[in-house]
Amino acid sequence: MLADGPGRYRPVRHHFGITSFGVTAWVGSDGDAIINEFDEDSEPAEELFVVVSGRAVFELEDERVEASPGTLVFTRQGTRRTAVAAEPATTVLVFDGTPGKAYDATGWELWAPLRPLYDEGEHDELSARLEEAVAANPGYPMLAYNLACCESLRGRPAEAIRHLRHAIDASEKYRADARADADFVPIRDEPEFKELVGEQ
Repeated sequence: MLADGPGRYRPVRHHFGITSFGVTAWVGSDGDAIINEFDEDSEPAEELFVVVSGRAVFELEDERVEASPGTLVFTRQGTRRTAVAAEPATTVLVFDGTPGKAYDATGWELWAPLRPLYDEGEHDELSARLEEAVAANPGYPMLAYNLACCESLRGRPAEAIRHLRHAIDASEKYRADARADADFVPIRDEPEFKELVGEQ
C-alpha cells in the first residue's frame, strides 16, 4: 500500500507491468479521502471508477454520486472530482487514459510516495531513493527526470545532466519541461545542459 497525499493506493498497473492503460486501486476507511482532486500538473484523462467494495461518495464538479459495489462512475477529461470512503474497507478501481493518445507509463505510482521528501527539501535521501527506483525501473522517464532535478538542486551537474539525458531519450517532452523548470537553475549555464535542452 502506497500513499499519495491523503489517498492510499495499490499500484495495479505497475504490479502487472501494464503499459497500454492506467489502472490503480484506491482504498480507504469510513471518512477517508479515497480519490484525490486532480493535480494541476497532471494531464487530464478520461477515468472510469469501479467501486469494488464498501461505499464511496463522489463529488463530480457540482454533482454528488453515492456509489455502492458494482457502481461505475465515468468522468471526461479535466472533470473536477474527489471521493471519500463512506464505509470501512472501501476499494475503488480506477482505469484511465487520454483520448487519441497512447498511454504513457511514466511511473508516477513510484514517485508519489517520494514527493514529500522533495517538498521538505530532503534532497540527499530523495536522491538515494530515486537512484534505486531508476535502477530497478529504467523504463519510467519521470523517475529519471525527477532524479535529475534532485541532483541539480544538490549541486551535482554531471549527475543531473546524465539523468536528464536518460529522461529525454525516453520521452521528448522532458526536453521542453527542463527548459522551464526552476529546479535546473543551478545548472542552467552549464554548456552541456544548454546543448541538451536546445538553448544554444
